[in-house]
Amino acid sequence: MGAKERYFLLLLVDSIIVTFSVFAGYYILAPFFLAYTLPELAVTSIVLLISHHVFAYIFNLYHRAWEYASVRELISITQAVSASIVTTYILNILIFQTSFTRLMVITWMMHLILIGGSRLSWRVWRKYFVGKSSKESKLVRTLIVGAGKGGSMLVRQMLDTPSMGMNPVVAVDDDSSKQRMELNGGVKVEGKREDIQQLIKKYDIQKVVIAIPSLSKSELKEIHSLASADNVEVMIMPNIDDIMSGRIEVNALKKVEVEDLLGREPVELDSEEIEEQVRDKIILVTGAGGSIGSEIVRQITRFQPRKIILLGHGENSIYSILEEVTNLNKNIDYIPIIADIQDRDRIFKIFEEYQPNIVYHAAAHKHVPLMEYNPGEAVKNNIIGTKNIAEAACTNGVYKFVMISTDKAVNPPNVMGASKRVAEMIIQALNEKYENTTLVAVRFGNVLGSRGSVIPKFRKQIEMGGPITITDERMTRYFMTIPEASRLVIQAGALAKGGEIFVLDMGEPVKIVDLAKNMIKLSGYDEDEILIEFSGIRPGEKLFEELLNENEINSEQVYEKIYVGKSNYIDLNTIEEFISTYKNHHNLKNELLELIKLDNGEKNEI
Repeated sequence: MGAKERYFLLLLVDSIIVTFSVFAGYYILAPFFLAYTLPELAVTSIVLLISHHVFAYIFNLYHRAWEYASVRELISITQAVSASIVTTYILNILIFQTSFTRLMVITWMMHLILIGGSRLSWRVWRKYFVGKSSKESKLVRTLIVGAGKGGSMLVRQMLDTPSMGMNPVVAVDDDSSKQRMELNGGVKVEGKREDIQQLIKKYDIQKVVIAIPSLSKSELKEIHSLASADNVEVMIMPNIDDIMSGRIEVNALKKVEVEDLLGREPVELDSEEIEEQVRDKIILVTGAGGSIGSEIVRQITRFQPRKIILLGHGENSIYSILEEVTNLNKNIDYIPIIADIQDRDRIFKIFEEYQPNIVYHAAAHKHVPLMEYNPGEAVKNNIIGTKNIAEAACTNGVYKFVMISTDKAVNPPNVMGASKRVAEMIIQALNEKYENTTLVAVRFGNVLGSRGSVIPKFRKQIEMGGPITITDERMTRYFMTIPEASRLVIQAGALAKGGEIFVLDMGEPVKIVDLAKNMIKLSGYDEDEILIEFSGIRPGEKLFEELLNENEINSEQVYEKIYVGKSNYIDLNTIEEFISTYKNHHNLKNELLELIKLDNGEKNEI
């Protein structure tokens, strides 16, 4: 049925209902009150008919999708009907010098019931009779985890939006009071989390949707494990606050990714302390187009700095983050700078021109095997580049300088880790030399989803049909998400007193082969379809990444999940001597490893 035909049909139905309501009301009252004449009834019907159509147009009763009618539509009907009745009542008094109160009350009730019923009957007809069986057979049978506000909203959205392709069959909730309760559309709560597998088999469930966005990581892992045991796809709905605010639709479901399963409970920032330091300040981020640098820019934006200087070597990545954050907050002045941190003169001119207050130094070469083949580039970028940025900061009175380091700087057997350890030493030495600038470093493990990490690589290999290549079956790593790592960096800047190397409590290590198996399963395959091959350890790699030993770390946390490492110090002159001669070294890797063994004594309290 077209829009015009639908409009005229509703117009006709409403006209019949209005006329019928007036005369039916009269005959209900006639045995008791015979004061109304036929002309009065006819005039009342005409006035009510006209006023109804006027208010129906005002309240948009003729252009709604009544197959999705809800309480909001019922409110609109009540408003339109009541307004038309009141208008008719007032006009009757003016025309006939008398009121028809009893007739108007009866007419209002019948009018409301019949108009509302006519609209809702369309929804009932479409939902329960028009192609119901054929449509349901094509929908994916779905189990809902969570029977609270989120679960109720999600079930209703599934029932009202066939395009979602899901038929909610049953729900589970750990709240005992919700057992046997029915959600919208008769979806019953038939158990708790531990009953998921049983219900999957009982109802032939093909998909599980988690309607508890605030679920902890451990609970998410447990539910995913229960559902995926039967090869059922697991999805999660968006945050309820985002839905209620209108930023995200209820049906914007997200597949559970490996990042969700490996990620840990987020570190909450001390927002007041950070905002006190950042608000109305000039912030400079090096490597601002990279995974960590760009996330630091996103997160620091919410604390209302005056300017953020986006410094990077790749023009495309800087352009991309600039376009993104400019739309996030138009009150901040974002300044894109294309520059190489190895270019000392250029870096000093940038600092002299913009006079930043806080620097987050994320620019670095981080790929272990590549740096084994190119040790000179690791020295130039990770050591000389860091020294340029840090000295420019100190010379120009930067208040705080935070360097991004890595857990690979702990007892490194490779060029990349050793170069980052030397960079840490530079930071600590400069902190001793310059009193007005607070310099610190932050170490963390592998970052989920960053460029060059195993997850994008595995995803690409799965898309190509496999195999997934892993260097060694025993390979183990610590992981964290990009937002978590970036929050740590920002929080460390707020906590810094000078010279610290902040270390994150990285949780439990993950075997890379288990990560690969999880990704295969999450992609809807099994290990017979996507094979795993072992290619052998690459140059510079370790089987196990090391955490600091107990005697190398202060036992008390300085913040949730954040410790301060006890680190050895080295004289800055020694590093400068190395930099001046590194091109002449025949075995640069060995010279680097020897350099990080030097120290001028341990400094336990920072």
